[in-house]
This record gives sequence, C-alpha cells and structure tokens, in this order.
Amino acid sequence: MPLPLFKAKVSFEECRYQAGKPPSYTIYLPMPGFYPKYFVIAILLLLTEIAIGLFVHDAILRPYGGDFLVVILLYCLVKSFLNSPVVATAIGVLLFSYIVETLQYFHIVRMLGLEKYALARVIFGTSFAWTDITVYTLGAGLVLLVEFRRKLIAEPDK
Repeated sequence: MPLPLFKAKVSFEECRYQAGKPPSYTIYLPMPGFYPKYFVIAILLLLTEIAIGLFVHDAILRPYGGDFLVVILLYCLVKSFLNSPVVATAIGVLLFSYIVETLQYFHIVRMLGLEKYALARVIFGTSFAWTDITVYTLGAGLVLLVEFRRKLIAEPDK
C-alpha cells in the first residue's frame, strides 16, 4: 500500500520550457497527521533514556545504549507526526545525529555559554567520539531492519 502523500502533480512530458511557462515536475511531501503507534514508542524510548541518564552509571549502557536509542527515539518522534518514507526519515535523523555530534567536536555548549546548564550538556553532549557516530549508524540500521521486516510481514507477496 503506497504511503499517503500530498502530491503536486505536474507531468514530466511538459518539462520542456515553453514560452511563458516554467518547466513542471512532481513534488511529494509527507502527509502530516498523528500516528499514535510511533508516538507511544517515542514516549517509551524517552522514558528509557531518562532512566538511563538518571540511574545507570556504567561504561557500556549509558554511553552507547543511550546513543543507540536516541536515533530510534528521534525516528519515532518524526514518524509520530509525518507519514514520511522510511529510508528518507532514517537518513534525515541519522544526519541530524551526525550534525549534533560534530557540534560537540566544536564544543557548541561552551560556545553558546551553556556549560553551567546540566540539561544543555545532556541534550547536546560535551565531547565528540567516533564511537558515537558508529552507534548512531547502528541505531538507524536497526530502524531500517525493523521497518523493512514489518513491511515484508504486512505485504508478503511484494
């Protein structure tokens, strides 16, 4: 079943520039709405992230598990309000995570003068690590694996 998308339909046959008319094309935009399944998962993941941040003080789950789950959390949050394509959403969330990690390399919290605020340090992070990039990628990979498996189960004949 195709995703419900807004479709600005303009045919590709009319793409040649005609006098006074710009070339035409088709634009697909994600359908806004509310998708409770993804929202519930996002809330559960947020609560898990908070629990990890407050109660877990080890060398594996807190640094890596939190980063792994945050990509899935962001994906579910986006999908809670947009019926966007799976791959595009996963890549967008992954790129966003990479940007936040890159900002950590440049010490964005210190540059913005927010180092005295614990919430800012937790949200943005304070130190760059290549392992975080790897863990974000693994989280996005799990999202794609689960989504494609779910689609395969829902539509076995395709």
